[in-house]
Amino acid sequence: MEKRAAVVRDGDGLVMVVVGGFPDDMDYQSGFGNHFSSEAIAGALPRGQNSPLICPFGLYAEQISGTSFTSPRKLNQRRYTANKSMDNCAFCDADGDFLVVPQQGRLWITTECGRLEVSPGEIAVLPQGFRFVVDLPDGPSRGYVAEVFGTHFQLPDLGPIGANGLAASRDFLVPTAWFEEGPRPGFTIVQKFGGELFNAQQDFSPFNVVAWHGNYVPYKYDLSKFCPYNTVLVDHGDPSINTVLTAPTDKPGVALLDFVIFPPRWLVAEHTFRPPYYHRNCMSEFMGLIYGGYEAKADGFLPGGASLHSCMTPHGPDTKTYEATIARGNEAGPQKITDTMAFMFESCLMPRTCPWALDSPFRDRDYYQCWIGLKSHFSCEKTNCKSTDLQNELKENECQSHHG
Repeated sequence: MEKRAAVVRDGDGLVMVVVGGFPDDMDYQSGFGNHFSSEAIAGALPRGQNSPLICPFGLYAEQISGTSFTSPRKLNQRRYTANKSMDNCAFCDADGDFLVVPQQGRLWITTECGRLEVSPGEIAVLPQGFRFVVDLPDGPSRGYVAEVFGTHFQLPDLGPIGANGLAASRDFLVPTAWFEEGPRPGFTIVQKFGGELFNAQQDFSPFNVVAWHGNYVPYKYDLSKFCPYNTVLVDHGDPSINTVLTAPTDKPGVALLDFVIFPPRWLVAEHTFRPPYYHRNCMSEFMGLIYGGYEAKADGFLPGGASLHSCMTPHGPDTKTYEATIARGNEAGPQKITDTMAFMFESCLMPRTCPWALDSPFRDRDYYQCWIGLKSHFSCEKTNCKSTDLQNELKENECQSHHG
């Protein structure tokens, strides 16, 4: 078992408290949207009711609810870097849910429901209102966070896919009850409320939940368990076939946020431009890369990097990717994309870029150059005609076919 020791001040003295010890083999419950139940001490949950006069073991009964949708529906997207663990403090987001995508370094996340170990290649969802602590067992860490307001993540409808495919409910893991005892002098709670940060201090740990039950819980998911779908004969599927989680709006089919991944998979479509096609979209697309390379950017899209294509901004494969794909011709055989995990936050909202991102020294100001080399491949030599003549010829042929 790995552990972390925190030293906290108690009056004029120092107290050593060993916290954050995660076992090598964590226990989880599996499922998505289930009604879970967990006890760190057998018999701690009241039987047959939620609020008995006296709870087992002298505990207090408390409820946390995520079913009141009074906040405006909007979205934040961020990248994060963290250089140290959270010592003697916890964070709580009263505004919305966090979707956390680590790219470098494991995260030990302690919540009021228990503990989650989240590695790069996995994601975690921390619902609105839960207090949590993040420890960094591997040192400095970085990744991506999306925050949604007024709604919660759910599995997408599978439609004609049927019963199986994409992210399976049983592969989502929920923590088991865990608590810590002992005084924690000066323990700080940082709470985000209305977009502002507030803090308060207490002399005990917030992670004192001995048992719990319900379906409003933090959870994690291993992206390698995703079962991708693709076209098996011709043409290119839309990215919606790779949706892991969706946060819906009140308008059917329109997402506040879709979390989409581009995992290892086979490309087999014939007579088809296989990389992502050139397009403009009414949705805004925030791309990230966890590891490997991205198939649409031959010049490199680095792990830990990000790109943002807002509503109706043209984008698509870079010049090298396009030319290499065209050069392979129609006889290109099946191709397997391996050792990669890219993702996309896709939203119906138009994000506003913060000054920190615009002024960052790591901003790629030459990003547009990846398309500069695209040249026109248009040719009318085979028909030996002008465009208007070609249109007239097509209309004449169509008319003859109708009356032939």
